[in-house]
Amino acid sequence: MKMFMSDNNSGVHPKIMEAIVNANDGHDYSYGNDRTTEKAIEKICELMGKDVDVYFVTTGTAANVISLSGILRPYEAVVCADTAHINVDECGALERFSGAKILQVPNENGKINVEGVRKFLHSIGDEHQSQPRVISISQTTEMGTLYSIDEIRELANFAHENNMYLHVDGARIANAVVALNTSFKEMIRDTGVDILSFGGTKNGMMMGEAIVSFNEDISKSFKFHRKQGMQLISKMRFVSAQFVAYLTDELWKKNALNSNKMGKYFVNQLSQFPQIKLKEGLETNIIFAHMDKDLIQALRERFDFYVMDEETGLIRLVTSFDTTKEDIDEFIAYIKNCLGS
Repeated sequence: MKMFMSDNNSGVHPKIMEAIVNANDGHDYSYGNDRTTEKAIEKICELMGKDVDVYFVTTGTAANVISLSGILRPYEAVVCADTAHINVDECGALERFSGAKILQVPNENGKINVEGVRKFLHSIGDEHQSQPRVISISQTTEMGTLYSIDEIRELANFAHENNMYLHVDGARIANAVVALNTSFKEMIRDTGVDILSFGGTKNGMMMGEAIVSFNEDISKSFKFHRKQGMQLISKMRFVSAQFVAYLTDELWKKNALNSNKMGKYFVNQLSQFPQIKLKEGLETNIIFAHMDKDLIQALRERFDFYVMDEETGLIRLVTSFDTTKEDIDEFIAYIKNCLGS
């Protein structure tokens, strides 16, 4: 039975697995000096529409922490939503590793805006306070919502006008690109994003993320931060091979299209129950809904999903690249059985 807890629970796409096996044929150079890593970097450059600096790491937390640590000095700070992964789900890794501070902005449906960041600018130049240096946003957000291209551009422009940078946590970036019917170039490069944590694990890869820098000045030290951060992988070709497969014949897009499509199907099916209150603005593969506690308890006996708030009955359901309508129909049928409808 498929899980709806997270797209992290899904398996690995067969083409990704095949690429890993193929990378195991013979010997090649280590620490990213291999032919496969070179090819993967070329594909990422092609996807982003220009030459970019690319550094492969193993996890999304590593991508976020190493990229931000490469920008921030210990007396500086990153401004993000209070729901941001770097603030909530990375165990203080950024603050420990970089010595810098996280300044959180109350989210509005998972997002922040210029006005939320502006309130921290009063501290610039004040030696008693951390200096805001980076704005970090998640696309897709932790609440399943999306920043429009105009919203990203506005944040990037504001950052640059105030001697700051814009970082995007792109753990589910493929889902966002597909949902907005755009391209990586239009969403990331053309809006002025400085650095992207490019994730694929939630969209069919086994492991591995890429730090993608659009500003060569800020990424000059990244290779040293990656080494100190214990993320310079000796047999890097096994990570980069996944990216080669992921970016060949738009596999990333096909996977994200299915997970998003299944997310919408799930929402449509859940909407038939007046007892279930769906959160608005859901455009990708993450679904939030309020349910009666008894219904949640009954469902949890058979299905795996996150209960975000026991008191309010808020749950999270996530579809994956390999989710099928039959998986969702089974969940819906069980709801009907529980409700006697």
